[in-house]
Amino acid sequence: MMAMSNTTVQPPHTQSPDTSALDYFKSAISDEIRYVSEQKAAGRGIVGFYCEFTPRDLILAADAVPICLCGTSQNTISHAETLLPANLCPMIKSSFGYALTGGCPLLNDSDLLVAETTCDGKKKMYEVLSRDKNMHVLELTQKPDEERAFKHWLAEVEEMKEKLEQTFQLKITEQKLRDAIKAMNEERRLILAIQELGKHKPSIVSGYEVAQTRYRVAGFYQHMEQMENFLTMAQERIAQGYQAAPIHAPRILLTGCPTGHGTEKLIEIIEECGGVVVVQEACSGIKGVYEEVSEQGDPLEAIARKHFNIPCSCMTPNKKREEMLKTLARDYQADAVIDLVWQACHTYNVESVLLHDFVRNELGLPYMKVETDYSSSDREQLKVRVQTLLELTQ
Repeated sequence: MMAMSNTTVQPPHTQSPDTSALDYFKSAISDEIRYVSEQKAAGRGIVGFYCEFTPRDLILAADAVPICLCGTSQNTISHAETLLPANLCPMIKSSFGYALTGGCPLLNDSDLLVAETTCDGKKKMYEVLSRDKNMHVLELTQKPDEERAFKHWLAEVEEMKEKLEQTFQLKITEQKLRDAIKAMNEERRLILAIQELGKHKPSIVSGYEVAQTRYRVAGFYQHMEQMENFLTMAQERIAQGYQAAPIHAPRILLTGCPTGHGTEKLIEIIEECGGVVVVQEACSGIKGVYEEVSEQGDPLEAIARKHFNIPCSCMTPNKKREEMLKTLARDYQADAVIDLVWQACHTYNVESVLLHDFVRNELGLPYMKVETDYSSSDREQLKVRVQTLLELTQ
């Protein structure tokens, strides 16, 4: 657990229960690398992707291992900048840097990469990456309120199914799809249960702790076990009266771009300044698990529908994001909203104009946009801004 500042000292009579689940997730990458290597040696396919719009259910139905390959390391960015523009999103550069350096075993083991067209930077990066990698483009239509757009998306999901069948020389049956949906829904329920721990007041988990439970490989039994252990730890905390932050700590709803291991800078700063991140709306938080895949009807259409409903800023208009924020602000008793925008992420940056007005006028909450990158050079500057926002909640 991260060290808290003097403003967030825990009550002296409380003691944190067993934190083995936290320790596991902090170093889970080594277990994931071992697991993927073993699965590949056993003949299973490995499929990498970079966005929540890629259906893990469909990959599991192909008896393949789904791996999220979004880069979260500052160390690979300089390598990417030898080919890509410096004024590009750090997530794109970090992801591409791993391909250039060969430093990611999960990427190296991937038999197929799925390229989701959520932004222009990623689309063109995929083109460069496809010179050396087996790539399938999953074209995302961006009009969430039009049935015609969904039909196009459904056709894209069907084409991805065919690509998986061709790549791994198998048939994805309806039963395989239904089994995969059930497995992923079980996983989503566990992730959602962890996210919903933030509803407790006073907080029994910190936002940093919840962020640590993010992992890369779906369908991995060890992750499921450790998520159960994390939830057990939370129940023990409740029984012992443990508080991750004082009851008066400002409760922050974090929205915007996703974070990952190594890029929790803003979460750390918020909690060092005396606040607590009670929920992260982003893809790395609750957004991807807020809705399950329906286990009724046509399974492929159900998979497509769930993923099409993700309220990403690439959608236009993106009213579902506002609806989700309104619900989260109420259910998690948020005192303020902080909007994280990675530098050069133009869709989230421009949407912040609309979000600012919605949070201030509709939710009646303080709002702050933070535009930053993966480096730590602006930590002190961000601390001053965050402290100022937290004072407005008092």
